[in-house]
Amino acid sequence: MALFRKGKKVDRAEMSFMDHLEELRAHLFRSVVAIVIGAVVVAIYYKPLFRNLLMGPLHTDFITYRAMCKLGHKLGLAEVMCVGDIPVNMQNVVMTGQITLLFTFIAIGGVILAFPYIFWEFWRFVKPALTPNEKSTTRGVVFWVSFLFFLGICFGYLVIAPYTVNFLAGFTLDDTIKNQWSVTSYIDTMLPLVLGTGLTFQLPLVILFLTKIGIVGPSFLRKYRRHAIVIILIVAAAITPPDVISQCIVTLPIYFLYEISIRLSARAEKKRLKAEEAEWS
Repeated sequence: MALFRKGKKVDRAEMSFMDHLEELRAHLFRSVVAIVIGAVVVAIYYKPLFRNLLMGPLHTDFITYRAMCKLGHKLGLAEVMCVGDIPVNMQNVVMTGQITLLFTFIAIGGVILAFPYIFWEFWRFVKPALTPNEKSTTRGVVFWVSFLFFLGICFGYLVIAPYTVNFLAGFTLDDTIKNQWSVTSYIDTMLPLVLGTGLTFQLPLVILFLTKIGIVGPSFLRKYRRHAIVIILIVAAAITPPDVISQCIVTLPIYFLYEISIRLSARAEKKRLKAEEAEWS
């Protein structure tokens, strides 16, 4: 990538520190514009999006609940897997709570919608600093990062979020204690859970990239598998409520991704070694 200064094309290697800052500012500005456009889209349709998406796991007609109910009927379990009631009352205890929630919802929705473009701008800024070998090993990275991010968000939203809501809504220490959640508490639980799952699904790509540039390898990943499991458990505990079942629901797919990463790492290392042998021969 090059920068145009006074009608002249300047190579990245010849750019000064201020030139790099100017280019970074341009990338950030375009990213902010993309977020604003995404936020406008969310703002236009905020009522159905808020009711059906953000508050979806609180309604018995949520897509996951309906799918589980249909599965239960097919398995001959009648209404066992159906969600008939979610025993929780949502309340707002701050005067500006709902308007603040609206702006938060719009802003985060804008970031999620614009995520592929934001990462593309980030990649455009970083890519010129990579070596030709590193560039060749990261083809299609924008697509795969975006795909895994949205896949993780869908998993967190459709699998982890509804289970978490039902578990915490039905958990009581005594029948005299009623669950009355504040809107802020609900958001503070859902957002880290869903967005955190989207980020943790980037694990295979991170491992694959580190393998291709020779930092880690499959033997390293196998050797420290136990340590990785401990880290995965810590991450799962950080993005889920404090109950064992929800942590296991998050831990299992992340560990599965880790095992996939080992296989991808083995293939990438094999190709890298063959390429190095071909260069020396």
